[in-house]
Amino acid sequence: MKIAIGADHRGYDAKQRIRALLSELGKDVADYGTDSTKSTDYPEPAFAAARAVQTGECEVGILFCGTGIGMSVTANKLHGIRAALCHDELTAEMSRRHNNANVLCLPADLVGEALMRRIVEVWLETPFEGGRHERRITKITEIENKQCSP
Repeated sequence: MKIAIGADHRGYDAKQRIRALLSELGKDVADYGTDSTKSTDYPEPAFAAARAVQTGECEVGILFCGTGIGMSVTANKLHGIRAALCHDELTAEMSRRHNNANVLCLPADLVGEALMRRIVEVWLETPFEGGRHERRITKITEIENKQCSP
């Protein structure tokens, strides 16, 4: 499994720790930045990593910023991306099981390292349940495909 990762400066340290975990788990990682704690704008790495998932270059993505909100908002702008901001194991599990989330967004300032590791492990191990949830994912895709004018 190839995983796209990205972070802004506030998520950089968490990204590095989770990158090490992913390597321990035998995952192939594509890093879309940032490469330091120097201030950077979250939309750039969020777009790059989510785009890799959108195009199929990577199967899933994991994004980090202070709250996870900016990464989630940005990633969800891309067609076909279902980015979920998760704070615990249950939200990680349900985002995969019911929503078939393909990008995990993590709040580096709000979740400790041990919990973050568990969230990632649960998220990666949980399969999409399908069934009635497939119908809902189809409806999300239909919404994405509609042309809307303000």
